[in-house]
Amino acid sequence: MPKKTVLIVDDEEGIRESLKGIFEDEGYEALTAASAEEGLATLKERTPNIIFLDVWLPEMDGLEALSKISEMERDMPVVIISGHANIELAVKATHLGAYDFLEKPLSLDKVLLIAQRALERKKLETENRTLKENLGRKWKLIGTSDKMRELRHQIEMAGQSNSRVLILGESGTGKELVARLLHEKSPRSGGPFIEVNCAAIPQELIESELFGHEKGSFTGAVERKIGKFELAHEGTLFLDEIGDMTLQTQAKVLRVLETQVFQRVGSGISIKVDVRILAATNKDLAEEVRKNAFREDLFFRLNVIPLRVPPLRERKDDIPQLAEYFTELFAAESGMKPKKLDAEAIRLFMSYNWPGNIRELRNAAERLMIMSPSPVINAPDIAALGMLVPGLSVRENDYFSYSSLKDARDAFEKDFICRKLKENDWNVSRTADAMSVERSNLHKKIKSYGISEGGN
Repeated sequence: MPKKTVLIVDDEEGIRESLKGIFEDEGYEALTAASAEEGLATLKERTPNIIFLDVWLPEMDGLEALSKISEMERDMPVVIISGHANIELAVKATHLGAYDFLEKPLSLDKVLLIAQRALERKKLETENRTLKENLGRKWKLIGTSDKMRELRHQIEMAGQSNSRVLILGESGTGKELVARLLHEKSPRSGGPFIEVNCAAIPQELIESELFGHEKGSFTGAVERKIGKFELAHEGTLFLDEIGDMTLQTQAKVLRVLETQVFQRVGSGISIKVDVRILAATNKDLAEEVRKNAFREDLFFRLNVIPLRVPPLRERKDDIPQLAEYFTELFAAESGMKPKKLDAEAIRLFMSYNWPGNIRELRNAAERLMIMSPSPVINAPDIAALGMLVPGLSVRENDYFSYSSLKDARDAFEKDFICRKLKENDWNVSRTADAMSVERSNLHKKIKSYGISEGGN
């Protein structure tokens, strides 16, 4: 492991040598400079982990040097040292980005302690920044199809408001991702994002989960619990699978939506919160209302801005990009080298119906990354794992799931052309004769649907 490096900038040789000695004794590499100019020149050649900088230096003083250091290395921890300390100077140094302020004569134990804390803080900040970057990559809406462009536009508009959003879509389409993006685009992005899976929590515990409880309020309540509504204060609460919530709980949630006030289970004290509600379901809530399985008033409260997340079969043009994204993401998370899918493998991905949508595609990409021996994944690799049966999309495409006649007609026409092309070994002339259409017209259809040999 490389040594941590400290740069000591002080015009007093005794201070430089004293600090250099103690840091080297503790396993650091110590660099020294007798002036601000010399220190800045060193910084251009080396990147220390921490800098100890005297205020009173010849020519350029320490505060001016601190300002220049901040421009060169924005996250560099700098500890200011001075023999003439005062509150005004300390405040000014802090505003300029100093990590801490030490007064001479220096306590060597304190110098080491501050260095250790500064380095720990820098490490945490770096890890946090990396985590946020990875999360940003993880929560990314992939795809350039018309439907995804429209969904992005809707997220941008809805995200800026404080209105409730009802996210609709089949299982695995990415409803949680949409909820997180709405939060990130909102003025509440600096606040918490709290998720509740209404289908995963036993009904007898969901009130405690949402509103919290007091110690001793029921059997097993051995301590006070803060509920999700309270945790989401000044942020966003995402109620996933809200269609699975009981009517009794729906009534209580409705009251909180109206007043933003609730009580923990076992408490008589009212708690007021400021929470934006996002909800998601794979059910047709309007139909659930007709069946008296979902409260109509709650449905209208939640359905202020409805957003529909399209299933993968309606955005097949996005599949190659999604497959590449998930293989690269899994490689980054696992430390593996990313693998590529060849043209035939992509065609198999495109021809499959993906009943599990994005979740199924991601699982398939991960499985292939782990189980395929070669750096390039091909059709035999997929067949060897018993995955993605060719032609499944043609046999299992549910045309009644499309929202418009045009979408259903286009999907059927594309599937029909693909099947006829396969039956005729991808010979366009024979296929045109079999379909009783002009060859030029068939070519136009193949081009407009983006059909390629071996897939659709």
